[in-house]
Amino acid sequence: MGVKKSWALLFLFILSGCIHVDVFSGKGKLQETIISGEGSAKILLIDISGALTTSKDSGIFSGPSLPARLKEELSKAEKDDDIKAIILRINTPGGTVTSSDILYHELQEFKQKRKVPIITSIMDMGTSGGYYVAMASDYIFAHPSTITGSIGVIMLTLNGQGLLEKIGIEPTAIVSGPKKSMGSPFRAMKDEERAIFQDVIDRLYARFLAVVKEGRPNLTKAKIRELADGRIYTSDLAKSEGLIDQIGYLDDAIDRAKKEAELTEAQVVTYTRSSPDTHQNIYSQFESPTVGPLGFPPLNAKSVIGALQGGTPQMMYMWIP
Repeated sequence: MGVKKSWALLFLFILSGCIHVDVFSGKGKLQETIISGEGSAKILLIDISGALTTSKDSGIFSGPSLPARLKEELSKAEKDDDIKAIILRINTPGGTVTSSDILYHELQEFKQKRKVPIITSIMDMGTSGGYYVAMASDYIFAHPSTITGSIGVIMLTLNGQGLLEKIGIEPTAIVSGPKKSMGSPFRAMKDEERAIFQDVIDRLYARFLAVVKEGRPNLTKAKIRELADGRIYTSDLAKSEGLIDQIGYLDDAIDRAKKEAELTEAQVVTYTRSSPDTHQNIYSQFESPTVGPLGFPPLNAKSVIGALQGGTPQMMYMWIP
């Protein structure tokens, strides 16, 4: 095989994620980029985009995980007395239970240290785990075309027993106890195993309801449970049911942040690790909440779809149609 062909194959392997190289890992100190506005006071714009996962992005353009990035940005903002408000630009269908909870926790911790308003602006969607994260904010905007809600928990696993029998494969597991292999994709789930999984999901669901109650104190527990049957809501329905505060655009969220922080003028800033683009604005550099084929999350969210690849079942705060 020629040298050129060998290098070409290596490059293809790297791009496919078979070989992980942090060539463009996004390392280095966060830099502040001014998006708009003027004055000494600052409003920090933070992105919560894509599938929520604790996994680091894979491939040649890898970067820190979302929880790691959020914590780093909040730590920098905590030390800057000119940061007078934060806007969360949420654009996600949700993700794993733990990643959603970590993001919410970090925002709550920040609020204890810095008494500044946090305003959420939901873009295309802020469903399930995305809505969970929004509960850490003081005021929630949604665009007129936003999809939100899907409050609840889902667990995905597969049963490939019939397929394996057809091709003559019989998986064997040596276990220390009868429940050790529960959730295995190689056999049907037993009723007692389903009951155990259901109990876990019910407990995680109760936590979700408690977070919503804390974030939306005007809603009763009974009303929240009624709304939290997993359905999605358009922004007008979410507003009428009390799940959001106002229908509006990102500019409206900025105006609200100024009002809450008692500011007449402020710079809108964001944190980056690379040289800023020539034309930065409030809609620059955010990910689409892409959902892959058959409604499943995008393939780079490995921890979210592990169950679909024969791995451990995942408990998710995620809308998966």
